[in-house]
Amino acid sequence: MIVLFGILVVVAGFATRRNPLLIVGVAGVVTGLLGKLSPMKVLEAFGTGFASSRSVTIFVIVLPVIGLLEHRGLQEQARTLIGKLGALSTGRLLAIYLVLRQLSAALGLTGLGGPAQAVRPMLAPMAEAAAERRHGTLTQRARERIRSYAASADTVGLFFGEDCFLAVGSILLITGFANATYHTHLEPTQLALWAIPTALCATVIHGIQLLRVDRALDRENATVPNVKTTKTTPPQPTAATDRGQAGEAK
Repeated sequence: MIVLFGILVVVAGFATRRNPLLIVGVAGVVTGLLGKLSPMKVLEAFGTGFASSRSVTIFVIVLPVIGLLEHRGLQEQARTLIGKLGALSTGRLLAIYLVLRQLSAALGLTGLGGPAQAVRPMLAPMAEAAAERRHGTLTQRARERIRSYAASADTVGLFFGEDCFLAVGSILLITGFANATYHTHLEPTQLALWAIPTALCATVIHGIQLLRVDRALDRENATVPNVKTTKTTPPQPTAATDRGQAGEAK
């Protein structure tokens, strides 16, 4: 059980807002050393995992494609699209994406979304455009709030949705470990079924939080003057001005 100390390292690292890559690396080293692996074995495990996992290097293909799409105006098109949907607010848009992301992950389609593929180029600009249509010019704090909630909608939907799929890696890992260690006959179907109530609770709880984003933006917009809606009133002519202009005309 002492090898689970690596989980405490992850929790402490994220609680203190350290670099995620550094946190995971240190937790892996600590777990390997507590599991009585030599430093060379730990390094070998890191190298084997990096070489055998295609998801680690998939960004090499995804990043140029996303950059090219953004250069061709992907974010502008997303903003134009959301501008035509007047009834769709920021919170509703993010809640709909949360449900769709979770359903697709439950079907095993985990690659349909993601921070690089969907959140940054499409979801976040659409959410910002919906807020701008309702509130006008946004502050930098409001933009950061919208972007963080857009990323959380993708993360929560994927995390709790993928466990409902039978062939996901986490389900197979749990069943394999439990059957080999405790000599049980745990089936992936059992874990997937037990993951459904948790996924539903996550959808309801985080969906409510996403819907409350609109109220938070309303309160913030009420305290910050909107530069777009302020109008300058032209000076009204006075009687003295009218007499002066009449004298000049004579």
